[in-house]
Amino acid sequence: MRGEMEDSGFRAIEFDGHRLRLIDQRLLPATEYWLEIPDAEAAARAIRDLVVRGAPAIGITAAYAAVLAARECRGDSGAWNDALDRLERARPTAVNLSWAIARMRRCAEGPGGVDPDALLEEARRIHAEDIEANRAMAQAGAGMLGDSVGVLTHCNTGSLATGGIGTALGVIAEGWRRGRISRVYADETRPWLQGSRLTAWELARLEIPFRVIVEGAAASLMAAGAVDWVITGADRITANGDVANKIGTCMLAVLARHFGVRMMVVAPSSTVDPNLPSGASIDIEERDPAEIWRAAGIEKVPAGFDSYNPVFDVTPGHLVDCIVTEQGVHSPPYRFTVPGAA
Repeated sequence: MRGEMEDSGFRAIEFDGHRLRLIDQRLLPATEYWLEIPDAEAAARAIRDLVVRGAPAIGITAAYAAVLAARECRGDSGAWNDALDRLERARPTAVNLSWAIARMRRCAEGPGGVDPDALLEEARRIHAEDIEANRAMAQAGAGMLGDSVGVLTHCNTGSLATGGIGTALGVIAEGWRRGRISRVYADETRPWLQGSRLTAWELARLEIPFRVIVEGAAASLMAAGAVDWVITGADRITANGDVANKIGTCMLAVLARHFGVRMMVVAPSSTVDPNLPSGASIDIEERDPAEIWRAAGIEKVPAGFDSYNPVFDVTPGHLVDCIVTEQGVHSPPYRFTVPGAA
């Protein structure tokens, strides 16, 4: 599809003012099932259990969950803040979660207090701003590409992970529309297979030809000259440009540098955390080791087996050729002092 891109993207988060609905990403691509989220506690579970994932989407979900909490608490600011504390603990690495909750708290500091209507307006602003940011990032990132390039992406960074067309996947969609991309590869992204399940599903919806690869195939693809750019998203970016993203991103960055492939990270300015000087300060989430075995169809961890299951790794900023936010393209050396500014 090289016609006009639908830059609003597929909507994976819906809120009508009273009901929050999320497409259950755990069931894709086999089943498109929408889960109703009745309250903030259920929203926290949905974030923790990966019903919704992707840093921007987590932030948007948390903003709407804050509205649900306000309706539950009926103006009780103490109970409302407790509900937001529980939401914030759902996943520690993605900065957009704490960013969105902090913004909703600031909204409640106004004269109306914990006013569900005012909070709903703020949540809708957060959602709308992400759609606009996605559009701006797609344009800026696509402008960095050459002609007839091959791209490799990791994890899932499209409409399922954001409010709009996506971050890294938005750049790929726009690059394809402009005729600048000739080859797209999507890492499987273990153990949850976000690449082969979710990114593949989104690329198919966009009618962009692609090939799924296992992570171990990335080096041979780069060695063969099939990849010109690695394009990923981010869950947190520190002041010096270090990037926390899905486990395996650092490996791709190291391979890219070795084989002369360029590395682009695409994320909204809300993902930038200038309060952290480097990636050494990032709290890396670890999940149940059983997830590794379940991905292989083994429901119970075999006796005597052990594993290490971090969700994210940190890519040093000096391995990243450019960081794209809605405010433009940032080049190393990175010195983020306020969100989105270098």
